[in-house]
This record gives sequence, C-alpha cells and structure tokens, in this order.
Amino acid sequence: MANIKSAKKRVLIERERRVKNNSVKSEIKTYAKNFKAALSEDVAKAEEAYKLLASRLDSAARENIIHQNSANRKKAHFAKLLENAKNAK
Repeated sequence: MANIKSAKKRVLIERERRVKNNSVKSEIKTYAKNFKAALSEDVAKAEEAYKLLASRLDSAARENIIHQNSANRKKAHFAKLLENAKNAK
C-alpha cells in the first residue's frame, strides 16, 4: 500500500473503476450471449437484442471502457451474423 495520501486515494479510485469496468464488460458479454440465443430462435428477437447490444457497446466506448474500434468491430461482426440469418430465412 502507498504511503502518500494521494497515492492511497488513487488505489481506491482505481479499484472502484476496475469493478465498474468489469461489470460493464460482463454486461456486454451477456448481451452478446442473449443475441446469439435469440438469433437461433427468431430474427425479430435477434434484431431487438442487437439494438440493445449495439447501444451498450457504444456507451462503453463513449465511457472509454472499451476502445471505439473494438466496439465497431464487434457491432460489425454481430450485424453480419444478423444479416446472414435474415438472408437464410
């Protein structure tokens, strides 16, 4: 543990940020899992799940939890899966 007061505060703040960031990343993974499950059931459900997923990815990128390019790459990947499912049916 740090000896300087400001360094101690930094440790506490980083701990809080780490918990929040991990929570958001976990939430994104859950939305992705829900999207894939909805994709196997119904395309309409998958579209709604994609909207939620894309929205959460954008907000995470805006909050600098994940990089903007990473969010865009994931959105493109899931959009491609959705389009393939639409064309298959």
